[in-house]
Amino acid sequence: MSLNVANCYRCGKVFMKNHYGVCPNCIKDIEQQYEKCLKYLRENKQCSLQELSEATEVSVAQITKFIREGRISIKHNPNMSIGCEVCGTSIREGTICEPCRSRLAKDVSNLQEDQQKRQANQANHGPSFQIKDRLQDK
Repeated sequence: MSLNVANCYRCGKVFMKNHYGVCPNCIKDIEQQYEKCLKYLRENKQCSLQELSEATEVSVAQITKFIREGRISIKHNPNMSIGCEVCGTSIREGTICEPCRSRLAKDVSNLQEDQQKRQANQANHGPSFQIKDRLQDK
């Protein structure tokens, strides 16, 4: 039987595990930061991410997390954007930019093709052995 406790990654205190992964005090703090951001955005729709961070004293990383979670929408804030998780290019929605998404899709497609060729090659040539397989038999 394991204990259902963990250390909060924000403050280090021991707490009963929850789906947030932080202690109740930090949950309250995060909610207060969220409310600050929301209030400021309602009054200042033209602000940038950096301006929002400076005005509310909430880290850019936390604001970005709110945006990625869908808690803050930047749809009606034309000067606000977040960085692509792969290359850092400014994007308005999603987690990665279109060029990175295309590159990822191409890499996956190439990997699938290589795997299919490898399987077809093995099927045509019968069972094959590598030198390590022969050495294991001895």
